[in-house]
Amino acid sequence: MANKSLAYYMALPYSYEIIPSEEGGWVIKVKELPGCITQSDKWDVIPSLIQEAMQGWIEVALEFNDPIPEPHAMPEV
Repeated sequence: MANKSLAYYMALPYSYEIIPSEEGGWVIKVKELPGCITQSDKWDVIPSLIQEAMQGWIEVALEFNDPIPEPHAMPEV
């Protein structure tokens, strides 16, 4: 298995779910990365928070040689 870099994983099209929080704001989960979650009270900062959460998750996984799931391929229409 070839060593893949942080940049490789960050460039992949991971999917995420945005869930309204009961306290206000949103909780954002990266679907393919278990436990990769962030939250925000401001809609416009969600993309940067997702990138930050993914980067931290992937960096730790790389450091400990943990498996890093890749996004599932979307079926062609």
